[in-house]
Amino acid sequence: MTEPAVTTPGDGGFVRLRFDIGYDGTDFAGWARQIGQRTVCETLEERLSTVLRVPVRLTVAGRTDAGVHATGQVCHADIPAAALATRSIGGDPTTLVGRLAKMLPDDVRVKAVTTVTTDFDARFSALRRHYRYRLTDTRWGAEPTVARITAAWRHRLDVDAMNAAAQTLLGLNDFAAFCRRREGATTIRDLQRFAWTRDADGVLVGEVSADAFCWSMVRSLVGAVASVGDGRRDVDWCAALLTERTRSSTVPVAEARGLCLVGVDYPAADELAARNEITRDVRTSTGGCCGG
Repeated sequence: MTEPAVTTPGDGGFVRLRFDIGYDGTDFAGWARQIGQRTVCETLEERLSTVLRVPVRLTVAGRTDAGVHATGQVCHADIPAAALATRSIGGDPTTLVGRLAKMLPDDVRVKAVTTVTTDFDARFSALRRHYRYRLTDTRWGAEPTVARITAAWRHRLDVDAMNAAAQTLLGLNDFAAFCRRREGATTIRDLQRFAWTRDADGVLVGEVSADAFCWSMVRSLVGAVASVGDGRRDVDWCAALLTERTRSSTVPVAEARGLCLVGVDYPAADELAARNEITRDVRTSTGGCCGG
């Protein structure tokens, strides 16, 4: 079994930490660092660097776009063991949860910090990502108390039609029609779940799971099946999109505010190294990942 990066803080090495994170993406320009923009990554790195008194760089499971939320985001960082051995941390990384709660703004939180092995990679070790999309089709739009996390659709939606369209997209396919192009990046993904229900408040909730997602893929998937749900397109049109090899101008991109990353699945500790090798081979041979 693979050993942790460091077993005793203070022996001169590094400790790999996993961070489980949630954030309201409304006022962020996305996850990734951008000059002159407020981003989730930079906000977290600045606070962590302040607490630990060393530069911290995070690797994330899936980069989210501006306005997209997360309740189950995961990232990791390698931290000098000496930085964790200070009196304020006491060699216990879990104390960072409380320290960061006092320093971070209300729209981002670190919910758990755990020590992991060096084989754990938030991005490459991931087996699949899970997203949830909230969509209202009421004439007056989203309920004000949940408007920041609920998108609006201007036409009445048929959930059965949306599910029929969603079913045609499942499996290992080229989702080029649903993805914004990134040079050299693959658009082949394994869409493992795509299903819709209407909750007690009348909000349509979409559950979307895949091994990874291309840039804007989930919001485009939502836009495509919603176009079927409101009767402007049919199921055959949606299925035929999988035959296209470039981004389709006929597919609307749903609003960012309805989208939330709710979870990332990882294999058992003794299977992490093998998973990393498989994922890195795929990304290298196909020119990289478009982002989660």
